[in-house]
Amino acid sequence: MYRMILGLVFILVLLLSAASPLATEPQAAPPTASQGSVKDLVLATDTAGSTSPSIPVLTIDGAIGPALSDYIVRNIRAINLDNQAPAIFITIDTPGGLSSSLREINQQILSSKIPIACLVYPSGARAASAGTYLLYACHVAAMATATTIGAATPVAISSPLPNPVGKDHKPIPASAMQNKIINDAIAYIKSLAQLRKRNAIWAELAVSEAATLTASEALEKNVINLIAQSPEQLLLKLSDPTLNFKDFKLAGNDANILLDYRFPDWRSQFIAAITNPNIAYLLLMVGVYGLLLEVYSPGIGIAGITGAMSLLLGMYALQMLPLNFTGLGLMILGISLISIEAMRPSFGVFGLGGTLAFILGSIFLIDTGQQEFKISRGLIFSTAVVSASFSIFMLGYLWRNRARQVVSGQRLILDTTARVIADFQGTGQVCLGGESWSAYSSEALKKGQLVSVQEIRGLTLLVKRRSQGEMK
Repeated sequence: MYRMILGLVFILVLLLSAASPLATEPQAAPPTASQGSVKDLVLATDTAGSTSPSIPVLTIDGAIGPALSDYIVRNIRAINLDNQAPAIFITIDTPGGLSSSLREINQQILSSKIPIACLVYPSGARAASAGTYLLYACHVAAMATATTIGAATPVAISSPLPNPVGKDHKPIPASAMQNKIINDAIAYIKSLAQLRKRNAIWAELAVSEAATLTASEALEKNVINLIAQSPEQLLLKLSDPTLNFKDFKLAGNDANILLDYRFPDWRSQFIAAITNPNIAYLLLMVGVYGLLLEVYSPGIGIAGITGAMSLLLGMYALQMLPLNFTGLGLMILGISLISIEAMRPSFGVFGLGGTLAFILGSIFLIDTGQQEFKISRGLIFSTAVVSASFSIFMLGYLWRNRARQVVSGQRLILDTTARVIADFQGTGQVCLGGESWSAYSSEALKKGQLVSVQEIRGLTLLVKRRSQGEMK
């Protein structure tokens, strides 16, 4: 029964962990067009059955990570394959994100045959850090008033690994490594600026000196192409024939173009849930301890199935995040030492060492300087305490139970004493525990003699005469 209860607890933790970010995932509502701002513009979120052209509007709201990358990349690919949209709009409000996810999005933008216009929106939004590179990659860059861009200096990755060596086989100093990262970032953003004919000098300052600009300053310095207060106004300005954008042209009756807002589907939301570092971390822990519980106390299988599913989901999420294998190794070492402490008590040596290794491994598990993708320290320490307690008490209890003598079943009957009910040789009857059993003996037995049970074959006991010195 306790195995079933623990298995249900594991499932409940898994469901709560996966559901909480979905419930709190910010969902930006489609902005409404102000009265008279666009003369004949029709705003639509469902263009099914309409023959008017539509411009898909994608939304980047929050840190740029694997889930946002999946959502943006898949939509841009699908829109290009359909090849019906005159353009693609992307609204941006981000504090930054992972370099790998940013480059995936930018590669898709740069290879898009359909022009893409990016708008930092709504007022108060920002295109910071990775958002700056993203805005430079778009065919047309726009900002709403009271928005900002810049601070694109790469955040140094905190890693316990030694610094790599150069051509002379000497370690490269940390400052030199940071310079290499910054120089690579400068070259990347300058190449985007040169491609889109925008201010490359300021782009370099945004990386090297974390420079920032307001919308009006960005327009003045040729960092962006125009200022627009909403996607509707952006469409209106891009439809103006007096504005000449080399990489962006709207054809046809632009007044009838629809805006088709496309929000993350269930797949993107699921990826967002499991790639939350805290959720991926919990999935990993549920997986490890679910499998350990199944190994130590095999039974109904709920803990094992839940553990295997959680572990696979956790590993899938971690491979999408900047995983540090040293941190993962320390976590595995810590769990192993804590388990050894549960099986072979060592006055706390293994337990303390395992807990410390587990905490250090958890801290270094996600290898990035982006705070949005770091595991909560509170979660790490609370999980360490729970893990140590679970391993030392629960797994220790289960391990000690494995070593106890069996107190039920056929093994309890073996080598016990029975009494012969009537004389027999071959097949007869004996009394065992107040019950009459069929018995077989190759030697002649007398009524009242004591015999020991040697073996059980079906419902027949194989017995042997017991001497007085063997009484049990």
